[in-house]
Amino acid sequence: MTPDLWTIVWLSLKISLVAVLVTLPIAFVLAMLLARVRFPGKFLLDGLVHLPLVLPPVVTGWLLLLAFAPNGPLGAPLAAIGVSLLFRWTGAAVAAGIMALPLMVRAIRLSIEAVDPRLEGAARTLGASRLRVWRTITIPLALPGIAAGAVLGFARSLGEFGATITFVSNIPGETQTLPIAIYSALQVPGSDPMVARLAVISVLLSLAALLLSEWLSRRGGVDHVF
Repeated sequence: MTPDLWTIVWLSLKISLVAVLVTLPIAFVLAMLLARVRFPGKFLLDGLVHLPLVLPPVVTGWLLLLAFAPNGPLGAPLAAIGVSLLFRWTGAAVAAGIMALPLMVRAIRLSIEAVDPRLEGAARTLGASRLRVWRTITIPLALPGIAAGAVLGFARSLGEFGATITFVSNIPGETQTLPIAIYSALQVPGSDPMVARLAVISVLLSLAALLLSEWLSRRGGVDHVF
């Protein structure tokens, strides 16, 4: 492990962790809406949430590029306060979070749906508010599934490539994550040892995250997360 390799690994872990921390509250709200609330356009929202799963990642990255460009609908307000996500590790975290969002929502939604509604109803009849029911019953019972969704999102963020390289390019030390570093090394003749080391690290990190997610899912009684 050379200093350059440690930089790539640390940057990948940082981007994935930030992506999960930022995306988790959004994923929980969306999962709660889809699992517990009836409203017009629910199927449309469900489709939009899962759209990154079926869209080519390059298309997702291109849409992010348009949205966060200096004159884009999201980039212009950010530019006005001196914030830019283009070609920054924070932009890579945004791309990774969006690609991980569908998997996180699905895992959390299944865990919420696994909570017996009769328990929530009994608490409501005893005078508990809806917010208190969520805080004392729904969230604690769904917590293993929420944790599984977070770990699954972390694993997905570690493997994100297409949207990230399209949105924030390939900048060593800033946006060059493990998948992008592997792609870059493959373009250089004689770099097979570097590719092998990066690939082994990627496999070990992703496998550990997937096994932890599966263990948390089974502990919470949530099956078929994938």
